[in-house]
Amino acid sequence: MQAELIARARAVKGFMPDDEGLALYQAGLRGARTGLGSLLEVGTYCGKSAIYLGAAAREGGAMLVTVDHHRGSAENQPGWEHHDPSVVDTRTRRMDTLPFARRAIEEAGLESHVVLVVGTSASVAAIWAAPLAFLFIDGGHGQDAAWADYRAWTPKVAAGGYLAIHDVFPDPADGGRPPYELYRAALGSGDWLEEECLGCGSLRVLRRPEQSAAARQIGVAQGQAKSDQAQ
Repeated sequence: MQAELIARARAVKGFMPDDEGLALYQAGLRGARTGLGSLLEVGTYCGKSAIYLGAAAREGGAMLVTVDHHRGSAENQPGWEHHDPSVVDTRTRRMDTLPFARRAIEEAGLESHVVLVVGTSASVAAIWAAPLAFLFIDGGHGQDAAWADYRAWTPKVAAGGYLAIHDVFPDPADGGRPPYELYRAALGSGDWLEEECLGCGSLRVLRRPEQSAAARQIGVAQGQAKSDQAQ
């Protein structure tokens, strides 16, 4: 990743540590190079992670679509730890991170490879039909919001594509539980394999095998049956 883009990403408001951002870039690049479809991010905020993924999309010959209603998640609202009053619109008194995200993508020179979609995750997912090469879930971290993102978007990842989840903390003392629960559910489903070499810190990266878990089980059973017959 170009040093200039790294510097720009670091300067943008957000909650992505440098090492995790660079790991996200590498994972996004891996997804972009599959040629399976676009990269999609749930949770734009001010555009920090969109720069990392936008850079990966550009280098890998893909597009990044980043989805957010830009009114802030529950944990971004007044009175909560992650509230930033500088992103509150003085006219409406509501959070509005869209101008910050647009400026971040423009100044990074990534407008030709990043599409900002304004809307709730569920409403956009309901009309989204194209397969995804890479999905990054980093939207609302509350129970309902996180699970809604997971259920709405993971079925759209193509076989051979990637799923990244941010803020996965095994120890409850380090952070909220929903992202960790999503990660564990994905592994437990048998539909995803962890790519440990691509993870970093609280970032977990998984890949959907080209063959489903059910198909793999059938293959194993058939192989065992042939082995038994040979004996």
